[in-house]
Amino acid sequence: MAASPRSATMFFAVALTFVVTMMGTTLPTPLYPIYQQNLGFSQLIITVIFAAYAVGVIGALVVAGSWSDQIGRRPMLAAGLVFSAASAVVFLWGGGLGPLLLGRVLSGISAGIFTGTATVAVVELAPAAWAGSATLIATAANMGGLGLGPLVAGALSQYLPWPVHLCFILDLVLIGVAAVAVACAPETAARPARPRLRMQPLSVPAEVRPVFVPAAIAGFAGFAVLGLFTAIAPAFMGKILQLSNHALTGAVVFLLFVASTVGQIGQSKLSERLRLPLGCVALIGGIALVAAAIGMASLMLLLLGAIVSGIGQGVAFRAGMGAVTAASPPERRGEVASTFFVVLYVAISIPVVGVGLAADTLGLRVAGISFSIAVAILATVALISLLLRRRPD
Repeated sequence: MAASPRSATMFFAVALTFVVTMMGTTLPTPLYPIYQQNLGFSQLIITVIFAAYAVGVIGALVVAGSWSDQIGRRPMLAAGLVFSAASAVVFLWGGGLGPLLLGRVLSGISAGIFTGTATVAVVELAPAAWAGSATLIATAANMGGLGLGPLVAGALSQYLPWPVHLCFILDLVLIGVAAVAVACAPETAARPARPRLRMQPLSVPAEVRPVFVPAAIAGFAGFAVLGLFTAIAPAFMGKILQLSNHALTGAVVFLLFVASTVGQIGQSKLSERLRLPLGCVALIGGIALVAAAIGMASLMLLLLGAIVSGIGQGVAFRAGMGAVTAASPPERRGEVASTFFVVLYVAISIPVVGVGLAADTLGLRVAGISFSIAVAILATVALISLLLRRRPD
């Protein structure tokens, strides 16, 4: 049965809203060297600014992770857009460390709201003809938006005026269009008569932990790589590779997120038993290439490392999320999934701050190689845990 033009339009409009919001969260990536130069920040301060994003994401996941089931998808999507617009306004205001930290926290809150709510909304709005692809479209919207942020901001800051402002002006325009799409979209949640707004508990049942632990370790390693590229790649490009083109920096980070999307989509073609182990193997190989790129100051190796580690991260993330969800009791899946995401967003922040601290004390090259070794060790631990758990089978 063919989908009506309106239902298909609303489906893709909400998916594009997802793209716009996630794009806004990564716009600052290629701008960090400009902030560093203009405001005199150390590499540690840059990583702290980046990590403030995870504070907002984790806060939104814990506080409002289940609210869309109670008050509806549209109000939560609208709230996410408000936080996204507020973040863009704060970045336009700029002027120092405080506004940059606040902008990142607000951006994280918008992402925390959208990560769960928009994924569910896209799936629920899918016409029958698109139902089988709805989850993949939501995944592509999420990761594609994250990748577009550095690409767009890098190109605008490199080739057009107002290098630290123009991308946020464009972001506000797109958020306005997205707000119209959300206002026109139908509500898909069956809201209770008396909504109960509560914080999302975080815990893992004992019977789920044997599955959760290796999946969380692999996911931690993969998201740490995402954090490395989005926070530190601009400094690597400029100080080690001597390449200061912001558009090129944005393209490298975009490549990583495209590879992650490919890994997430392609993992369904692998045997279920092999998905997470193969994701760990690819992650180890990719981060080894990144370490070699840093050591040899090679752009080609960095690009190859971004592709391989991105694919590994995507496979490991989707496979780990699927395994954890399947192993969880139905009544506690939301709780376990939220715990899993909190682990991932801790990974995207704290290790990167450690890299910033190490870069200021030991140098960027030593910090980057040491971080790569640590991530490879984590992925290896996850791989060994998986192999040992399956040996009795």
